[in-house]
Amino acid sequence: MSETPRTTFGGRRAVPPNNSNAEENTPPTMEAQGLVPRGFNPQDYLNVTGVHLFKEKWDTNKVDHHTDKYNNNDLIVRRGQSFYIQIDFNRSYDPRRDLFRVEYVIGRYPQENKGTYIPVPIVSELQSGQWGAKVIMRQDRSVRLSIQSSPECIVGKFRMYVAIWTPYGILRTTRNPETDTYILFNPWCEEDAVYMEDDKEREEYVLNDVGVIFYGNANSIKTRSWSYGQFENGILDACLHLMDKAQMDLSGRGNPIKVSRVGSAMVNSKDDDGVIVGSWDNIYEYGIPPSAWTGSIDILLEYHSSKNPVRYGQCWVFAGVFNTFLRCLGIPARVITNYFSAHDNNANLQMDIFLEEDGSVNSKLTKDSVWNYHCWNEAWMTRPDLPVGFGGWQAVDSTPQENSDGMYRCGPASVQAIKHGHVCFQFDAPFVFAEVNSDLVYITAKKDGTHVVEAVDTTHIGKLIVTKEIGGDGMKDITDTYKFQEGQKEERLALETALMYGVKKPLNTEGVAKPRSDVTMDFEVANAVLGRDFKVTITFQNNSPNRHTIAAYLSGNVTFYTGVSKEEFKKETFTVALEPLSTKKEEVPVRAGEYMGRLLEQASLHFFVTARVEGTGDILAKQKATVLTIPKVVIKVRGPQMVGSDMVVTVEFTNPLTEALRNVWLRLDGPGVVKPMRKMFREIQPNSTVQWEEVSRPWVSGPRKLIASLTSDSLRHVYGELDVQIQRRPSV
Repeated sequence: MSETPRTTFGGRRAVPPNNSNAEENTPPTMEAQGLVPRGFNPQDYLNVTGVHLFKEKWDTNKVDHHTDKYNNNDLIVRRGQSFYIQIDFNRSYDPRRDLFRVEYVIGRYPQENKGTYIPVPIVSELQSGQWGAKVIMRQDRSVRLSIQSSPECIVGKFRMYVAIWTPYGILRTTRNPETDTYILFNPWCEEDAVYMEDDKEREEYVLNDVGVIFYGNANSIKTRSWSYGQFENGILDACLHLMDKAQMDLSGRGNPIKVSRVGSAMVNSKDDDGVIVGSWDNIYEYGIPPSAWTGSIDILLEYHSSKNPVRYGQCWVFAGVFNTFLRCLGIPARVITNYFSAHDNNANLQMDIFLEEDGSVNSKLTKDSVWNYHCWNEAWMTRPDLPVGFGGWQAVDSTPQENSDGMYRCGPASVQAIKHGHVCFQFDAPFVFAEVNSDLVYITAKKDGTHVVEAVDTTHIGKLIVTKEIGGDGMKDITDTYKFQEGQKEERLALETALMYGVKKPLNTEGVAKPRSDVTMDFEVANAVLGRDFKVTITFQNNSPNRHTIAAYLSGNVTFYTGVSKEEFKKETFTVALEPLSTKKEEVPVRAGEYMGRLLEQASLHFFVTARVEGTGDILAKQKATVLTIPKVVIKVRGPQMVGSDMVVTVEFTNPLTEALRNVWLRLDGPGVVKPMRKMFREIQPNSTVQWEEVSRPWVSGPRKLIASLTSDSLRHVYGELDVQIQRRPSV
């Protein structure tokens, strides 16, 4: 069946690596067995005149396999489940004297023992878990077959042939792209490694092509919709191209553990020229700002056509595109947001914040950063490589952070293993454990070179872990799937287990902090709207019968969402006199002019308050981030909301700022309703409104979502969305 290669490969292997779905071989149409007599005429034997795959969207093959949403003309089926084909012959088929079989081939060097050449035998009864073809109907010159694939079959695009036995050899049909068949993972098949029992979960985590990504911070949660678009034209081929680009051996492409690990490396461009270039420096001259993307479709199609990484992305873009990749191939997946995520800390469970003796932050010594939020993915699969009980949701992360086995990738790491501290199990569990479990340690760097631990905050990191709820756009709190509640004995046991398995914790912070101070401090940042003044309110409480004087310091910084400070825009020192057993509030006004013009794209401000209790020398420290409320893009539609009918979509935006917006890009997206598109406005004057109209012709019925974004030189992360109900076209 396979071509005989002309050369051997350094004595190591007779066949080159079979690592490209796109490359093909050309199997012979006649495979002679022994000498063929001169008078042999292939037309004297059974010959194939046509093959029908029943691959229209309404055909049972696509409906039963839940692949009818794919905008693709080829047959797409899920493994481990039977599908139907019909073969037409030049005469009636007689099972007593005619012998034929169907063959599926993938890659350039197919081998039966690698699962890349699959001869499908004709059987009397289909066997669960095995390839087989059963004749279910014979009519005139046609035979209808029910074909069942293996639930462990390679996932990819197969070429199909029909082979017929003659006394002198095998006659095979010629290459016909019309009979190409995609085989995907099957969450509906109990024998598949990605089997998911609940129908509502499958509907959400496999078939939903629009999602919600949560950002902002735990005290000010923001949401934005994301178009996954896994069924759009060209996306399936783009996802298969990712595995080709990674030179992933075809024989491993039936294993969701390997596929998700390769995907986590390929979605970022570090070290392998993957899909997206990450950039966190707020300079995007040679590409698209991360906040401008409305979904994955443009990114994957551009990467597939140009073969070059797309600029630029940050964690939610990596997570959105990775989610498309996983769902498109049939692996149930969801995007996760971890608020106050620990990073760059070598998985040592400790984030050190160094303070000067006056309470201000020592930026030279403070190297660790706490991200306001970080997005990654979870993929659903069994883990036969781990002990029983560690299957289910696996954390996978494509944002390039730490090197794992020589590449920037992360996971799959069992969420259940992370919760219980079993970080010895592959892959990258210690890193994910540290992201959600680190302690925040405040240390005063004395002038004599000594370091004194002032306070330990064990609850700040991994404060809240969320994902989109099933069947709605709301938020689902999944913190308890990653960690036990603070203070429970199970939480302490999980930590001790992680430490036993080698997670580093250089400082034993148990009881290191000073005794509880007489004075406690907290502060709140008022709801802050972009371009307006707001207040920071600090509350001091004296729990002792003594009078105390507090010397306090407030620092306001413009920060990247990664917690890294760009610059300090506000510095205020003040003194507070506290009467015995009393509470006092101090308000610090923040004027728009102090932060406007310095903002980064996520309009994130970080406040740090430290206070020294005179007399006792106690240090109080608290930090909080706030995300300014940004105006929204408005989407309207008019005209019939029906498949195949013209509908007018209007996108409008009013500039609320006192300065003009320049180089404004509006983007519009909506899977099944409108292809991704964009429009530029050179300038929008203060309080001016711009409108953009496009005519769309929806091609998918049911509840749909339109998504818009705006980006400009000085204002980004502006979004809008609209739910629409697209009606079916009435049948004639």
